[in-house]
Amino acid sequence: MAPFPRFGALILGALLLSGCSAAQSAATPPPSGTTSEGPAVVAASTWEGAFAKAAGAGEVTVIVPPSIKHAPDYDPKPSDLAAVASAKFVLYAPFEGFAGKLKDAAGSTAKPVELNLDNTKDNVEKEVRRLAGMFGTQAAAEKWITGFGQEYTRLSGEVKAKWPGGKQPQVIEQVFVGFAAQLSGANVLATYGPEPVTAGKLAELSAKQPQYVFDNEAMSTGTVLPGTSAKQISLVNYPGQDLDLLPVYRQNAKLLTDAFA
Repeated sequence: MAPFPRFGALILGALLLSGCSAAQSAATPPPSGTTSEGPAVVAASTWEGAFAKAAGAGEVTVIVPPSIKHAPDYDPKPSDLAAVASAKFVLYAPFEGFAGKLKDAAGSTAKPVELNLDNTKDNVEKEVRRLAGMFGTQAAAEKWITGFGQEYTRLSGEVKAKWPGGKQPQVIEQVFVGFAAQLSGANVLATYGPEPVTAGKLAELSAKQPQYVFDNEAMSTGTVLPGTSAKQISLVNYPGQDLDLLPVYRQNAKLLTDAFA
């Protein structure tokens, strides 16, 4: 992707002087249980924003509007990027096509931080602690991690209690929803995506005879295993506008228990 154009810097300056920034309107107040002393952070999407909030960031500004279904495809406008100039950190993921524009807009003021956007429990805790180390908000992060661990254990127990016939579910999963399989305790037979499922891949997946297909709502291409008895469950991985990771696990736990029941 082409770097942020040189004239964009001039546009950014004008926008900052006029106070015009669409992205700034998406800023959230300091998260509950933390202080306003956390740094100002710009997040590419609500996913990075939720990691930052869990780590104890102060004001979090999200670039991608909530109405965009697939965040990596978003093309930021100069007005979106104006908020970057006043942030201490800019968070992004390598799979987001506009990451280069965020880094260019950050310049020498904001620190670009690449995150591993994976909702598996160990990774969430690792990334939250890493961010807290940068932010100087370790106490707030550890408080969040404690609550997260307790809620995760509760939800995982509820899902496992609904295993069909009391037996471990046999599933195939889209590559970005592996955390849901971990939460449910399911046995993963194979993975697919993010590229479309080819005829050859379809035959391979069908031969596994899974009970369930764990699909990714944000990247769904329709029925993955047509003509089979596998039940497809559309799961979520992006947090909402509240930048709270816990509802992601609660929503998926509900989807899984309903499907297993």
